[in-house]
Amino acid sequence: MASTVLRIAMNGITGRMGYRQHLVRSILAIRDAGGVELADGSRVQVEPILIGRNEARVREIAERHGVEHWSTDVDAVLGDPSVSIYFDAQVTSRRAAALTAAMKAGKHIYTEKPTAETLDQAVELARIARDAGITAGVVHDKLYLPGLVKLRRLVDEGFFGRILSLRGEFGYWVFEGDVQPAQRPSWNYRAEDGGGMTVDMFCHWSYVLEGILGTVRAVTARTTTHIPVRWDEHGRQYDATADDAAYGIFDVETPAGDPVIAQINSSWAVRVYRDELVEFQVDGTHGSAVAGLNKCVAQQRAHTPMPVWNPDLPVTDRFRDQWLDVPANGELGNGFRLQWEDFLRDVVAGREHRFGLLSAARGVQLAELGLRSSAQGRRLEIPAITL
Repeated sequence: MASTVLRIAMNGITGRMGYRQHLVRSILAIRDAGGVELADGSRVQVEPILIGRNEARVREIAERHGVEHWSTDVDAVLGDPSVSIYFDAQVTSRRAAALTAAMKAGKHIYTEKPTAETLDQAVELARIARDAGITAGVVHDKLYLPGLVKLRRLVDEGFFGRILSLRGEFGYWVFEGDVQPAQRPSWNYRAEDGGGMTVDMFCHWSYVLEGILGTVRAVTARTTTHIPVRWDEHGRQYDATADDAAYGIFDVETPAGDPVIAQINSSWAVRVYRDELVEFQVDGTHGSAVAGLNKCVAQQRAHTPMPVWNPDLPVTDRFRDQWLDVPANGELGNGFRLQWEDFLRDVVAGREHRFGLLSAARGVQLAELGLRSSAQGRRLEIPAITL
């Protein structure tokens, strides 16, 4: 690429994730650090162009962070040939159309997920990207978290032996909004606005399971709405029409062909009694590990104690003390920024990003099948997606 500056149109930066993680902690941090270093030692700089529907909010963010260019006219920005990349962090219902327009305008795209509301739409986005010959990336931030980086290293080093199972716990209590304000936007709890735990989180669990274990072959899920009534940002009561909890069992096949049973509980109606807001435990014949956002601890087979069940005596074992920390063995920065840097290097090199739109489509597929599994009360196999 001739230019040493990548101009990035960023849509949805007035939202929490778009602003905090993608704009401030990723693109602006990269800008202020002098750009991204490439394999040959040169650097490519980034220039954000902020896009949003609320002119006052977009202008205020631009002025606060010294961003020169902003707009409420996404079509005009996409028509600018100097813009190389379009980023989308809007609500899901607006995403597929925006990504389609960007790719047809010849822009590389980087996007939050889900990429679309239906599997057909998600697959069509992958087809458009292939035909347009652009680089497309989808945020897979959890695989860049220090805890999961350490967990993946244990898998690669054969620490577990034959992997047997994975158990995940995710979520926290989101206040209803009547007495204390909710920590999440009200649209998250309205199905008509694209909300719901299953559509939100199963796309994450799809790439986490793929990235740590292997191919997801089947799903059995139970979804529910534990809190049926909530209050929005203006104190108005509304019916929560979307599921706020999803309990999933996933049949996974490792690259070696071994079956793994994965269970992941996801809930906005649970109070936290664990070290981090998300934790995954992997058990294998030779060892086990528990990974969160940052920390990862492990226990080898030779160091596994022998608990004895005796309900008549109090437990004296200090089980948490029997595990060892897994060291980072290197600097692990913000996961969103690290993936942005990987994506930008791929754009400059003209190559495919390893986390693309087909991976995102599999996430949408898993969410669709999870909801269907819950409605039908049965296990559903997951067919392969082809373009």
